[in-house]
Amino acid sequence: MRQRELKHTAAGRTAAAGVLGGLSLLTLYAAALAPAGRLGLVAAAGVFPAGAVVSCGLGTGFLCYGAAGLLGLLLLPEKSGAVLYLLFFGLWPMVKSLIERLGSLPLELACKLACFNGVLTLLWFALREVLLPFLPPVLVNVWAVYLAGSAAFLVYDLGFSKLITFYTVRIDRVLRKTA
Repeated sequence: MRQRELKHTAAGRTAAAGVLGGLSLLTLYAAALAPAGRLGLVAAAGVFPAGAVVSCGLGTGFLCYGAAGLLGLLLLPEKSGAVLYLLFFGLWPMVKSLIERLGSLPLELACKLACFNGVLTLLWFALREVLLPFLPPVLVNVWAVYLAGSAAFLVYDLGFSKLITFYTVRIDRVLRKTA
């Protein structure tokens, strides 16, 4: 059986989820060990479920996300990266894919901001005692946190969209040709 045909079988999708999930877990492990840039590495770990969604579909993206997130909770020496991955960065590629099917840019933007601010609210109330000592004094005001967070999220989402486009045009296209 040729590789192109294998990619569309359940075994091919499972293999892709396993490989991409392993790469995501490896990136999460690097985030747990890194002295700086942990948030950036956790965000980078979310790129692999996006690749799974583009190449093999939404179900494969969820499988990649779930495997990497759960193994991260079990295996990583520092769990906060795995928690951020499970609550937002790993889940975002699938949520983004579903939201962008709505077809209305204002509605998509509202849904994306609602999703982000929902996760931010969960983190704010669950981890406020952990986060507050490290926040700059200007961000201790809850409205400043939401405003700065929403602005940062919009920049992140735009960059993530461009990264998915790059993957689709440059990487997935080449993978499909060689398969």
